[in-house]
Amino acid sequence: MATYDLEEQEQLAELKTWWQQYGNRITSIAVALALAVAAWQGWQWWQHQQSAKASAIYSGLQQAAEQKDTKRVKELAGELIEKYSGTSYAGMGALIAARIQVDQGDSKNARVQLAWAADHANDIGLRALARLRLATVLLDEKSYDEALKQLVVEPPAPFAARYADVRGDIYVAQGKPAEAAKSYDDALARIDAAAKAEEVARHQAYRELVQTKRDALGVSQ
Repeated sequence: MATYDLEEQEQLAELKTWWQQYGNRITSIAVALALAVAAWQGWQWWQHQQSAKASAIYSGLQQAAEQKDTKRVKELAGELIEKYSGTSYAGMGALIAARIQVDQGDSKNARVQLAWAADHANDIGLRALARLRLATVLLDEKSYDEALKQLVVEPPAPFAARYADVRGDIYVAQGKPAEAAKSYDDALARIDAAAKAEEVARHQAYRELVQTKRDALGVSQ
């Protein structure tokens, strides 16, 4: 029994010595981990709250868009961008606002909304779509060089054919059939590549449209 007590005392002494050496460090690490967990949970809660508030505003924006209430759409889109720019709802709201403004003939404000979404939307697909729509608005305004600048970046694969197609439309408007033919050929190739991975029928109608525009140029391949 005495031997056991002696061994226990030695172990306690070793533990005490070890704790004196490393106790403060372990306590600091434990406190830091606890604070990090608390901060992460707080951030998650805040993100959830932001998303919920942005969702409610976006829902109101959709209703205003259905009612063609351009003023309300603009106000709610502005609120999303100002207060909830870190959510996907801000980018989606900007795209809806731009569409309504184009329908109302207000291309100036539509460009502002699309430019913001192209640069700041937190989803790469939303940014790509915003650039594409901005390019078409600029094309309609005959701002051809500015429209082409929007399509310089390589978009995500689902948008690649549309980017090339719109580039072709811009070159046609500029009177550059050779460049247009090259862009349409690029669009057709990308449509065919996408069709290999999916059902061909899904892409056939769009392919026929691009092919018709390509054939109308009268430029040999």
